[in-house]
Amino acid sequence: MARYNPKETEPKWRRAWEAADAFRAGPPDPSRPKYYVLEMFPYPSGRLHMGHVRNYALGDVIARYKRARGFNVLHPMGWDAFGLPAENAAMERGVDPKAWTYDNIARMRSELKELGLSIDWSREFATCDVEYYGRQQAWFLDLFEKGLVYRKEGLVNWDPVDQTVLANEQVIDGRGWRSGAVVEKRRLSQWFLRITDYADAL
Repeated sequence: MARYNPKETEPKWRRAWEAADAFRAGPPDPSRPKYYVLEMFPYPSGRLHMGHVRNYALGDVIARYKRARGFNVLHPMGWDAFGLPAENAAMERGVDPKAWTYDNIARMRSELKELGLSIDWSREFATCDVEYYGRQQAWFLDLFEKGLVYRKEGLVNWDPVDQTVLANEQVIDGRGWRSGAVVEKRRLSQWFLRITDYADAL
């Protein structure tokens, strides 16, 4: 048996899958159960690391397994690309935030495709796409009009260098995960969603 050569075999099968559009979610079909696989959206920093590989390899195994079991699988990709971290990173480099972000997305998309993941790339989007955040804003207004959005003060983790709020997971040993600055607790006026109103229904 010939020795496995990934430089030949991997590109061959990636081309075959792309030509067959093998990972596109099929049209609605009542005879096939639907299955949705969604890993976290990567922040487009411009380079993949092993944490990305682990995360998307796990999702890929599930998507392929469900597809092999006859499910109509939707396995999309998105990019967490909106907000101050992207702007700050671009300013540090002296480049336009939009160009920097979309260049990083292109580089990371190429790297993800080299992994041969079973992603439906026809469903790809970035949270900084006008079409995406325009719909998000419209959705927010719908929720507001129905009384499901309200404003109140709450305690947040504030990064004084990035000038942004951080999730608890982004605070490591009391410091911001990107800037390394000591995180401050601040009380800020914020928007909240009344999701618990639908807890039973969900």
